Amino acid sequence: MALEVRPLTAEEEAELRRRAASRTLPARAVERAKMIMLLRDGERVPVVAGRLGVGADVVRGWLKRFNAAGLDGLQDRPRSGRPATYTPEQVGVVVEASLTNPEALGLPFASWTLDRLAAYLAEVRGIPIKRTRIDEILVSEGLRWRTQETWFGERVDPAFAEKRGPSSRSTPRHLRVVQ
Repeated sequence: MALEVRPLTAEEEAELRRRAASRTLPARAVERAKMIMLLRDGERVPVVAGRLGVGADVVRGWLKRFNAAGLDGLQDRPRSGRPATYTPEQVGVVVEASLTNPEALGLPFASWTLDRLAAYLAEVRGIPIKRTRIDEILVSEGLRWRTQETWFGERVDPAFAEKRGPSSRSTPRHLRVVQ
């Protein structure tokens, strides 16, 4: 016997449509809503699994949870393991600080490094956090850390090579072959 979606209330159907079309919800919430809507429209579990690129057992699991608990069944359950070290508020402070211009905070530099950000968060905001953890938080939030650029070089100053002058005497000369 094939698994089927139980009859939906008007509120459940409206919420599932909203979630399935959302561009701001987490991808897993959108995917789960799409699963239920496709199954409700008569698609079979293997077809839905193939369409969404997941296993048939995954689709069956979410269908069973939805049939048992409704929309609440589509939520993530608490996971075992060590609880989060930093609260969502602290993570928000880290992201907010990283997006703020240091000069606007009265700091004597124009851009953040991970070390500067860690020092600022510990001394000013009272959040002792390592630079590696800051990097993990920023990456998980979809932010890329920019490497600091130097002020010299051909990319910044096309005449840099001429201004630099000759290389030191210890650098071997490159011989050019003239044809």
